[in-house]
Amino acid sequence: MKVFVYGTLMKGEGNHSLLDNKFSEYIGPAITKRGYTLYNLGSFPGVIEKGTSAVLGEVYEVCAFTLSRLDYLEGHPHFYKRKKVVLRDGSTVQMYFLKEEDVVGCPVIKSGDWKNK
Repeated sequence: MKVFVYGTLMKGEGNHSLLDNKFSEYIGPAITKRGYTLYNLGSFPGVIEKGTSAVLGEVYEVCAFTLSRLDYLEGHPHFYKRKKVVLRDGSTVQMYFLKEEDVVGCPVIKSGDWKNK
């Protein structure tokens, strides 16, 4: 399964070790279609399914075991919810979203890029 990550799971970030293993394959950088908003929640970002921005991130091919570890980290489906989305290049991936009430008062990352906030 392909997963799009946009925060602490990306290369060089704190949780990347969950994807830096023989069970995951880095596909490359990617960008979503417009229609989202990326928020800064302090030590990690979150995306909601409302807005006009695209989000920059990375795509990985992961096995079921790694996906379950990612779901655990993200608190899926109670905190983040993993959903299928189509990226700008037309590929289909899984991506983690927050609910609007989880980002109230948090600053928007207008660039859509967590690493260059």
